[in-house]
Amino acid sequence: MPMSNLLLSELNDAGVLRLTLNDAKRRNALSEAMLEQLGERFAEASDDPNVRVIVLAANGPAFCAGHNLKEMTAGRADADAGKAYFSKIMTLCSGVMQSMVHCSKPVIAEVTGIATAAGCQLVASCDLAIAADTAQFSTPGVHIGLFCSTPMVALSRNVANKHAMEMLLTGDMTSAHRAAEIGLINHAVSPESLSETTMAMAHKIASKSSMTLATGKRAFYAQREMTLAEAYEYASQVMVENMLAQDAVEGISAFIEKRPPNWS
Repeated sequence: MPMSNLLLSELNDAGVLRLTLNDAKRRNALSEAMLEQLGERFAEASDDPNVRVIVLAANGPAFCAGHNLKEMTAGRADADAGKAYFSKIMTLCSGVMQSMVHCSKPVIAEVTGIATAAGCQLVASCDLAIAADTAQFSTPGVHIGLFCSTPMVALSRNVANKHAMEMLLTGDMTSAHRAAEIGLINHAVSPESLSETTMAMAHKIASKSSMTLATGKRAFYAQREMTLAEAYEYASQVMVENMLAQDAVEGISAFIEKRPPNWS
């Protein structure tokens, strides 16, 4: 498949950018080319004032099957048995996952089919996730002698320790309904209503102030790494700066005057 077709991009009038993994033949595996394009698109979208929300979707029966193991295995032919190439791919993948968290725009996963290994990591790295009730999730590295250590980072920041360890140690598939119960996804809906439900949430979020969303997303992830006292001190400073912003002035005035806000 031509590299230009690996990741489809469509921006609607409401500012919702749909990025669609489009390598169904390889179950939308995170090849080197796919990772590079994802990183580029998230960087561009983060700086684009026309983008308000990002939806990450996929074509085909699988959302994402993780790394392209055939591509990675080919790296073993190198003189160092693939060490440098494996390091390159892991660094690239980790950078993409972090770029989603650091992206100033909310990111919503729209999950069909399976999301396994780094594909499960991709879902966990999104701010929100809605899945078809037929979707399944797993971190199956233990089946092939490869613990899902990098997917573990995102997974363990979404679900409780024992739920994460169960997925990591058994490699078993987790249903969409169970994924919703443990907090890996927000909702499990019928396949027929998946896109409609996802886009409805995206449009609701897109109607808010972009400045406020960016401020809140950045603060949410920053305070999680702090002690309780540090988090409150930091969040208080964020609130003060937010109160001084024009969109907060407008939003509060609109609420008091019982009219729709006009975001700047």
